[in-house]
Amino acid sequence: MRTCARWWGRGGLPLRSGIPLLLIPPLLLALQLLVVGPRLPRVPRVGVEEQEGAVAFSVISIEPERSSRQQGALSLPPVPEGEEGTESEDGESKEGGRAYEDENEMHSRQVGPRLLEVQPWAADKPLFSAELNRIIKYISSPQMNCSRVLSPGQAQTSPPRATSPPWLLCAEEWLLPAADAPCVAYSFSMNGGDADFLKTVSELGCEVHSFDPSNSNASGGHLGNSLASNHGNGGIVSQHKMWLEWRAPRKRKHKTRGNLGSVSQRLADIMAALGHHIVHFLYADLLSAEWRVFQNWIEQGTLQKVHHVVATVHLQWAGFEVGGTNEEVLRYWFSVLQGLQTSGLKLVHSSAGQGHSVLKQTVDAHSSYTLSWVNIRH
Repeated sequence: MRTCARWWGRGGLPLRSGIPLLLIPPLLLALQLLVVGPRLPRVPRVGVEEQEGAVAFSVISIEPERSSRQQGALSLPPVPEGEEGTESEDGESKEGGRAYEDENEMHSRQVGPRLLEVQPWAADKPLFSAELNRIIKYISSPQMNCSRVLSPGQAQTSPPRATSPPWLLCAEEWLLPAADAPCVAYSFSMNGGDADFLKTVSELGCEVHSFDPSNSNASGGHLGNSLASNHGNGGIVSQHKMWLEWRAPRKRKHKTRGNLGSVSQRLADIMAALGHHIVHFLYADLLSAEWRVFQNWIEQGTLQKVHHVVATVHLQWAGFEVGGTNEEVLRYWFSVLQGLQTSGLKLVHSSAGQGHSVLKQTVDAHSSYTLSWVNIRH
């Protein structure tokens, strides 16, 4: 012990300074972990996809946002240019961007969500007669006059006739597709009321798609829910066992181009599956689902891609997923019609249907109206 003490006193450090020296390596190691530790690769968690240069997050965490986006309140974060992920045939995401599902494919991406603006009451307080008079006046008053029109079953333009047809298409030259340009038409009907529409757009040489979930036949040998397109087959009507939906799909399912694998899809998803950027003519008799479908088109910006719309609105009852008092329902309907106008649709023709019942009340109005719009912003 004396020898050791003399050695520390003569040739080495004092005994008291040797103890702090022993603490230096642990301190250096702790400092290294603090600086380098966050840069070390992390083990991916279940339900989280992580890629180099991209923000990692749980796919499950976007589900509430997707539900809210359907209402127009929230939207998913945009994909930075050049970082959008691609998808292989088996549905797995490849490298190159965020691994989340955008609700619309890139080629059908809309201008942007637009909240449906609820209009004020027609009177100082909720009043059935005031709300009814406002909406009937609105849908009975065309907002645009057309010097040339396409009438049901006709492919030649003509001046408007004295007799009122069920619907018409505004045929001003600047509102029609060019003669040498592709023309696309969709029809959604389950009662055969679209026969004249299909004839008109077929004779115009359009690529025509007819959607009817009750029809199991399909032209060109395509059966069931197939959405295989008939590009270049102008005038031929492709039939699809499918209907319009207003709700966003809950999760991505295995699908290939031309087949959505579901009997109901939103218009933007159908257009994406068929590879269509524009629908020039659209006919829809949705049997009281039109109000929620219209709202989806407004809030998702889908109407920016549709040029002419012929649709029947049903007033006998509130419609699918529409609730409230009669006054609230009428105000909601009027708000939807205003949203269509804000999106660029101008009413060019109105035709009253059968019956005189509105929300199960007998009134001096009709139970349905077929409305013809043209989009002046395309």
